[in-house]
Amino acid sequence: MKLKWAYLAFLTGIAGLLAGCEPLLVLNPKGPQAETTANVIWLSIFTMSFIVVAVLVMLAVILFKYRASKQDPDYEPPHIEGNKYVEGIIVTIPILIVAFLSVVSTISTHQVESPPEGYSEDEPVVIYASSSNWKWHFSYPEQDIETVNYVFIPTNQNVEFRLYSHGTISSFWIPQLAGQKYAMADMTNYMNVVAEEPGEYMGRNSNFNGEGFAENEFTVTALPPSEFDSWVEDIHNTADPLTEEKFEELLEPGHLGQMTFTGTHLEFKPAPEGENSPHDHGGSSDSEENGGHHHH
Repeated sequence: MKLKWAYLAFLTGIAGLLAGCEPLLVLNPKGPQAETTANVIWLSIFTMSFIVVAVLVMLAVILFKYRASKQDPDYEPPHIEGNKYVEGIIVTIPILIVAFLSVVSTISTHQVESPPEGYSEDEPVVIYASSSNWKWHFSYPEQDIETVNYVFIPTNQNVEFRLYSHGTISSFWIPQLAGQKYAMADMTNYMNVVAEEPGEYMGRNSNFNGEGFAENEFTVTALPPSEFDSWVEDIHNTADPLTEEKFEELLEPGHLGQMTFTGTHLEFKPAPEGENSPHDHGGSSDSEENGGHHHH
C-alpha cells in the first residue's frame, strides 16, 4: 500500500514539474555547453524510467505469481537454496547502470569544461563575473566597461567568464547556456559559454547565500557581434566612470537595479588570479598583482 502511494506521489510530482508555469529552461538549450547538459539529463531520465518500469513490472508479476494461496494452516514450504542466476543478475545490472552513467558523466563533464568544439582556436571574449550580496558585477577588461546585474555577450563566440566573489560563495548559472559553477572569494573559476542564438536569457545565483538570495539574478543578452560592438561604443559615449568610492558603495549588502559604467573595478581591486590560474604562464607575482591594469 505504501508503495502505491509513493508511486502516485512520484507521478504527481513529475506532472507538476512538467506542467510548471514556464518551460524547464535547462531542457531548452541555446548553446553547445547547455545542449550537452540537456542531453545527459534526458539520457539519465530515460535510463531511470527504464529501471522504474522494469522494477514495477517485476513487482506486479511476483506479487501475482507468488501471492498467498489456500494452503493448509500447517503447510511448511520446502527449503530452497539461493538461485545463483538471480543473484548474478541483481548484482550485475546495478554495476552496469552505474558504470554507464559514470562514463557518460565523465565524458560530458570534460566537454562542458573545455571550450566548445569549433571555438577553441579563437581568442575568447573575457568577462569577469564577480558576486557581492546580492548583486553580480560584470567587468570587461578588453572593452573597458563594467555592468551590474546584466551582461551582454556576442553570439557564436566563446565567452570566458572568470568567476569570483567579494563575499559569500555564490553559484553562477545560466540554465540555457551553461551549468552552474561556484564563485568564491580567494580564487577564480573559469567557465566557457557560447550562445548560438541572439536572445535574452535568465541567469542566477543557485547557491543559498542569505536573505537576498531569491533576487540574486541577472540577465544575459546575446547580440550579433556588430550590435555588441555598437553597444560597447554607446556605453563609452554615455556612462560615467567607475570610481573606487562608487564601487565600495556598490559592494554594500542589498539589491540594486541594472547599472553601467566605463572602466572596471579590476584596476583598483584585481581578481584573485594567482599561480593556480590556468592562464598563468609563470610570470612574476608583480605582473599577477597588476593583472587588472595591462589592458588599459
